[in-house]
Amino acid sequence: MAELVPFAVPTGSDKTLLVWELSSGPTAEALQHSLFTVFSQFGLLYSVRVFPNAAVAGPGFYAIVKFYSARDAHRAQMACDQKQLFQKSPVKIRLGTQHKAVQHNALALNSSRCQELANYYFGFNGWSKRIIKLQDLSDPEEERENEDIVAPLQRQSLKFFCALEVVLPSYECRSPGVGMAEEPLDNLEEGPLSLLMKRKKTQKLAIQKAMTDAFQKLQIVVLESGKIAVAYRCCEEVADARTEEELQDLIQISCFSWKPCGQGEEECLSDFSFEEEEFTVP
Repeated sequence: MAELVPFAVPTGSDKTLLVWELSSGPTAEALQHSLFTVFSQFGLLYSVRVFPNAAVAGPGFYAIVKFYSARDAHRAQMACDQKQLFQKSPVKIRLGTQHKAVQHNALALNSSRCQELANYYFGFNGWSKRIIKLQDLSDPEEERENEDIVAPLQRQSLKFFCALEVVLPSYECRSPGVGMAEEPLDNLEEGPLSLLMKRKKTQKLAIQKAMTDAFQKLQIVVLESGKIAVAYRCCEEVADARTEEELQDLIQISCFSWKPCGQGEEECLSDFSFEEEEFTVP
């Protein structure tokens, strides 16, 4: 059965492992590194978090490991449960449990995470981005001069709009995306260098938001055979920017052999998932 891997923060309990009976000898940071090394052999990880046991449970740690793929999480659980792994005593591992009534909206991955996921499944050279337009929408000087003299200067801001497309040449697929970023200015404090740095930062944020938007229209389809397909999800925003004939060219599903690739470059942004699974340790 095929599995869909969206460019979104994984929320399903079937993608989450609870690992307990971790020894109290190593530090939490050392355990996190060891767990990441072990479980990353089964698939791309979204996060590895280590916590100290509750006082009633005695010394030691437990961990929550999140995969992007439920299939990878299941394989890891079957292979590692009741194994010593990196310590002298065996660890216990189970898939997460979650109340059926608890539902969460999928949160979009930031651009750094999107690139990491794309690099893993498509390869570093398997995809690219093409910037179509990067436009400065900041307030023109003449508009600022016409403002009321008592208006606060902090209302001025840098604003950039970006339109780009993520290109998957092997799948003959192009996914468009748009993004806008704004950075406030204070003319009383901003010097030329600071203004230049803020301008570059705002441009980068607009590009990152456009990339995230483009990746949200794509889904990775993992087949049982070990091949992958790419599904393009049409939406109203795309229809506004593309003709019907262009959209037909964008909706592609192609299959190629998949080999895991390395992770993508890191950015300073982070994703935060507000959902929490409920676990019970037997």
